[in-house]
Amino acid sequence: MGTETVTDVMVEKAGKQFGRFEFLDFARGLVMIIMAWDHVSGFWNQYHHGGEGILGRAPPFINTTWFLLRFIAHYCAPTFIFLAGTVLAISTTRRLRRGQSEKEVTLHLIKRGLVLLFLEAAFVSPAFSLPWTYFGVIACIGVCLIIFSFARKLPTRIILVAGVLIVLNHSFLDLSFIPTRPNWGWYLRAILHEPNFDRWPYFGLYPIIPWIGVMSIGWAFGNYIESKNVTEIRALKNPLFFTCAASIFVFFFVRYLNGYGNLIPRMGNTLVDWLYVSKYPPSLAFLLWTLGGMCFMWGIGIILEERGLLDNRLISAVLTIGRNPLFFYVLHLWLYRFRWPDFAPSDGIPPYYLNLPTTLAFWGIGIVISWYLCREYEKLKQEYPKPILQYL
Repeated sequence: MGTETVTDVMVEKAGKQFGRFEFLDFARGLVMIIMAWDHVSGFWNQYHHGGEGILGRAPPFINTTWFLLRFIAHYCAPTFIFLAGTVLAISTTRRLRRGQSEKEVTLHLIKRGLVLLFLEAAFVSPAFSLPWTYFGVIACIGVCLIIFSFARKLPTRIILVAGVLIVLNHSFLDLSFIPTRPNWGWYLRAILHEPNFDRWPYFGLYPIIPWIGVMSIGWAFGNYIESKNVTEIRALKNPLFFTCAASIFVFFFVRYLNGYGNLIPRMGNTLVDWLYVSKYPPSLAFLLWTLGGMCFMWGIGIILEERGLLDNRLISAVLTIGRNPLFFYVLHLWLYRFRWPDFAPSDGIPPYYLNLPTTLAFWGIGIVISWYLCREYEKLKQEYPKPILQYL
């Protein structure tokens, strides 16, 4: 998200060309569709819960069905940000190979980052009825792109080690040395590592420090696969499935120990207790589960490509969404946000809230509309390859 479409990446090795990393587009399209469910649920359902990590523990009397429908959406942000690093590595290599200078690449990444910050403030935050100062996932990726415009010159091994160390240790970070007066102190802490929703309008949910660790690992993965041919890419499916299984095993081990890696301790042995993990900021347990699931989706994508199923109409629609992630992101927010004005009567339940079947139907209709518009936008980009269109 926020970087060049993976599908455009052409890799050559030993005279053999691998046309597309479509398994990445498949996974990204899939999580975009899941993310759309989370947002339509948040806009239209009184039983939608969020704020995992900020609240400290699961809300009392949480509905298990609605919790699980929220839980499946956890895959989205980690996959977006990991793939932002992956595609950044691939697209940067391509630009340098085409003869662009280091300065041109650096300026390009800075401009992309600034575009994302503008989109967050001008289009994304208003869709959530939030002030322009809100620091969300698009703003986080934008700042990370600006940082990587310079950090990319470091050896890949150093970036990988730094990313792993951040993911494993960011929970020990103490920002209490940053003053909380004036309000910019709270804002800086929220942007760096301490997400909060209390200091209106200076708040955010996607702090830079933990997420740039995820993006750094994604960068290393992008450099790893950039030179792989078809056979080598397809051979990755078993390691990806193993990584998924290992990550899920370690997730349950970390939750069982109930210490390190759990920013939200497990309070009991119910399903909700085991799965209620911190997303804001992302705990180790959260990233083990979600990035493990991402590897599983990649493996499925490789199998679909091996079996020639990517031309299937349904899978092709998923790929179309995955190739236009930023356009889909901004579009679907306003599509689902299009409702009656915010209103809370005395009983606290706004009249526009929908039940589960109706919400699912609304979600499905929105996906079809968004897919169609993504397809038309992709045609427009191909017909008019203007730089401004490539930013979405």
